[in-house]
Amino acid sequence: MPITICRLYDSYADARRVIVALEVAGLPSSETSMISNNSDAWYVATESTNIVPLRKQDASSETARDGKFEGAAVGVAIGATAATAASLVTMLALPGIGAVVGMGWFAAILGSMAIGGVTGGLLGALTNAGINEEDAHVFAEGVRRGGTLIAARVPPAEVPRIDSIMNRSAVRLQERCELYRRSGWQAFDPNAVPYTADQVRNERALRTN
Repeated sequence: MPITICRLYDSYADARRVIVALEVAGLPSSETSMISNNSDAWYVATESTNIVPLRKQDASSETARDGKFEGAAVGVAIGATAATAASLVTMLALPGIGAVVGMGWFAAILGSMAIGGVTGGLLGALTNAGINEEDAHVFAEGVRRGGTLIAARVPPAEVPRIDSIMNRSAVRLQERCELYRRSGWQAFDPNAVPYTADQVRNERALRTN
């Protein structure tokens, strides 16, 4: 039975490089997934994008001028294999997080939950995938604050090898949890107001500079 490994990245670029490394290492693209905060509309949908209509996404030409990815270019950017699945990019509005863009099996699960009206959001999906609850709270809060989550389904024998690849540039979860707690945070709150675009940009600047 596959084991789910999740890692959080402050930079989408770091997460993208890990996706490419996993493909090069032989992990099928069908077993990797990505969820990235899109509150600042860095990703703009095209006609080929599978959009779950939970939130109207603002599209702006400024996204392209800023050198960020548009439409199916996200698929191209994360590797040749994943490029063929660009049409599977999904846009969602998650409780407590707001707009996210996702790709792969985990994003499909979130989309199915949203369409079916199933509660739980990202936190519920993580715990259902086998992630312990304490870590799931930090992962969800990290995405809320602008981060990118990668989830991979891995055969037990491959866990050490894939784990070492996914650790590259990943957030040290315990350290991040302690940092959040020092500011008064206790747990991810799906009822919280999502971060604004400016708050997400500021949070990313704090973590990536």
